[in-house]
Amino acid sequence: MTYDADAIAPLRAFVVAMTRLVERSRDEAVLLDEGRRLLAQLVSRDGWLPPAFSRSGADSYRQYLLHADPLERFSVVSFVWGPGQRTPIHDHTVWGLVGILRGAERCRRYLRADDGRLRAHGEETVLRPGEVDAVSPRIGDVHVVANALDDAPSVSIHVYGANIGAVRRHVYDESGTATLFVSGYSSDVVPNLWDRSAAARAAPVDA
Repeated sequence: MTYDADAIAPLRAFVVAMTRLVERSRDEAVLLDEGRRLLAQLVSRDGWLPPAFSRSGADSYRQYLLHADPLERFSVVSFVWGPGQRTPIHDHTVWGLVGILRGAERCRRYLRADDGRLRAHGEETVLRPGEVDAVSPRIGDVHVVANALDDAPSVSIHVYGANIGAVRRHVYDESGTATLFVSGYSSDVVPNLWDRSAAARAAPVDA
């Protein structure tokens, strides 16, 4: 699998910036605030995501790993939604940021009521390209996400405060009953962000 090193440069720059951010701060509020700005820059333009990581599935949405920090302080994934696809009610257990690259997504948040049931909270929101949302156990972590388009895929880029494919999380029914799940990933490869050999060969040699 080959990649255009120039085309993928925005993702490489984002990974570098996020690495510097998690090295500088472990404060969730800082990570969400500054990470939101970085992710908004990444999803403000299209064309950098390799086609292999933007393919929808007929049976379910796809979650492709784009990068995992070696210390698992954060991970970056692309979510690809076929027309009308949606998640169950689920949580994350870590902080997360969701930026829309293509199409649109609907999000409905849930809170646990006094009787233990989960109930929809607030208005359903629709996110469009360039927009970013945040989740965490501190600010609200339980929601349903769906492709807002009935006739085309949607693609979002997610950043989580862990290696999200290996995190033990939960899906819920509306009674509030939780079932453990580990999402894993939809492919066993990641983009090669670091092959800049063509640019290095083309650079002028110092005298």
